[in-house]
Amino acid sequence: MHKTASCIFCSIIQGHAPGVFVYTDNEFIALMDKYPVNYGHTLLVPKIHYRDLLSMPIDQIGRMYCMAANLAKAIVMSVKADGFNLGQNNGRAANQIVPHVHVHIIPRYNYDSPNGNWPSRKVASLADLGSIAQSITKSIAEPLSSGYLQ
Repeated sequence: MHKTASCIFCSIIQGHAPGVFVYTDNEFIALMDKYPVNYGHTLLVPKIHYRDLLSMPIDQIGRMYCMAANLAKAIVMSVKADGFNLGQNNGRAANQIVPHVHVHIIPRYNYDSPNGNWPSRKVASLADLGSIAQSITKSIAEPLSSGYLQ
């Protein structure tokens, strides 16, 4: 597994930094964003360190987005969202804060932007994130056993 010592996602994957996990397999982890836009904001991260989408093998990009769609279904169901955004930033100019490719899955609610502006990020407690993660994990447990997530 390629890793970068200064990368927070690599540190979380290796168990050196805390993370609240929703899902893990051989290629990816899904964890709660500790600065969520909305309740249930989840990050999908490849276990191999790639700086951005352009440095990832095309077949792994396809698997990542299939996984993102499947996770989005579980997240929307578990937090009773009205919709969701998928976000993926590449490079500092595009507001990529952590230089390790990742996809944001952000639940959206009819009430969360009455003036049309993007909702503000919050700081979430580990207890709150753990509770949300449990709910999401339960929502994907059934689909995993039926082949929903491959």
